[in-house]
Amino acid sequence: MDSALPKLRPVEAFPVEVEGQQLICLHDPLQYATESIAVAAPAFFILTMLDGVHAMVDVQAAFAERFGTVVGSDDIRELLATLDRHHFLESARFAARRAEIGASFRAATVRAAAHAGTSYPDEAGALRGHLDGFFSGVPRAPSGARLRGVIAPHIDLRVGGTGYGHAYHQIAGADRIERVVILGTAHYGGTALFAATRKDFATPLGTVATDRDFLGRLAARTPQDLYADELLHRTEHAIEFQTVMLQHVLGARAPFSVVPILVTSFHEMVHARRSPSDDARVAGFVAALRATLAEDDRPTVVIAAVDFAHVGAKFGDAAGLAPEILAAAEGKDRRLIAALEAGNPERFFQTIAADGDRTRVCGLSALYTFLALLNGAPGRLLHYDRTRDETTRSSVSYAALVYTDASDASA
Repeated sequence: MDSALPKLRPVEAFPVEVEGQQLICLHDPLQYATESIAVAAPAFFILTMLDGVHAMVDVQAAFAERFGTVVGSDDIRELLATLDRHHFLESARFAARRAEIGASFRAATVRAAAHAGTSYPDEAGALRGHLDGFFSGVPRAPSGARLRGVIAPHIDLRVGGTGYGHAYHQIAGADRIERVVILGTAHYGGTALFAATRKDFATPLGTVATDRDFLGRLAARTPQDLYADELLHRTEHAIEFQTVMLQHVLGARAPFSVVPILVTSFHEMVHARRSPSDDARVAGFVAALRATLAEDDRPTVVIAAVDFAHVGAKFGDAAGLAPEILAAAEGKDRRLIAALEAGNPERFFQTIAADGDRTRVCGLSALYTFLALLNGAPGRLLHYDRTRDETTRSSVSYAALVYTDASDASA
């Protein structure tokens, strides 16, 4: 029996147009592969069969049935060699690279800015000028309200500026902030539901300190190992973008620290339509975080770094940006925002679970955790918008909400 061909790693694949030709782009969000690759439909068909089970003859037979022509073994081997050279395959070459990068990350005391120079300028002056533009025309926060939490986008800083401006004007206007707990969406797997890092965060504007003492006390209370998936922080943008914004609005004031927590997938609960409140890991973490926050009186704000609907061809909707898809996505977003404003985590979760997360809300787990932690505190919508990418025929929505003391929520 022929041996199975190597397995393709879990990577992003989405349609792109290059010089009038429709191709499929492969992108590694974990950045083990330093370059993306664009392939034509026949090559992508072969990639879909790289599951660690199919052998060369299986791929050739399926290719012939699909395209009516024979693909040679040498052509397939050449494609495999290209994929392996760029670290897209589960192979010895990739295992060595993963081990090297993992060891380097674990040894570092500072988490390097993974997206500087791509998602935002890597030079301090240019970055400050870019971020200043986010606040143009955005109203300042009303005085007198004690800020408890903010829902902020984690969308690319090149496109979501106004959303960030609304969220971070609230933080800039707060009287005193010494610690910020950031609950960020973990986009790429994980064995535990919550993942922390002790590392400080480097930004082009300086280094943001992580509150290691707080994390130590939190980890001692948390049911799961809070550092089992620390490597997820290496390239994750959800928290990185918040540290850049925090350094911009708070860095020139009194010192502050962050508590960076990535929240992984709750989709097993969505599929079972089982509330996260019934999961001991979720309930245990929320209780642990609430207890740790209660141990001192340092002024603390909680941020949920999230986006909302992901629809269109890039995310698997064959109809792309059809009006009915966009309308349905916004309608669901508005229902979710109503639950967020009500401070109701169960209503929020059930709205997503009702259709199996059809619109791929990239904030379910972090938002539920945020709402549960704030324990019914009402919020107020500040801004809602969405991107529209004609190249990939896709759209992502995002919002900013603010949570103050209950008596100030309507200010």
